Amino acid sequence: QVQLVESGGGLVQPGGSLRLSCVVSGTMFSIKNMGWYRQAPGKQRELVAVASRDLSTNYGDSVKGRFTISRDNAKNTVYLQMNVLKPEDTAVYYCNFVPAVNAYWGQGTQVTVSS
Repeated sequence: QVQLVESGGGLVQPGGSLRLSCVVSGTMFSIKNMGWYRQAPGKQRELVAVASRDLSTNYGDSVKGRFTISRDNAKNTVYLQMNVLKPEDTAVYYCNFVPAVNAYWGQGTQVTVSS
């Protein structure tokens, strides 16, 4: 049974940092393309960062230069280091495969950027 469990969210002031983690079980993690997605209130879910199985990375324009995605295949974990956070980064953050598989959306982790 495939499971993806996100953690690490919280409340942070503008300009602050957070590190999100997603532990994946029930599948061969190392051969999967992994992504971090986010959904802000009233908006569609968007893909913000990708860590491909070949270890390349890609970012959405809104987070480029501020967020860093990484993966540890030995721990079946994908991370999202978020720096210089802005109020518009406030959202529920999810991890999933790329392309996303609807059955594997987890609870996500809430990130709130506010003073």
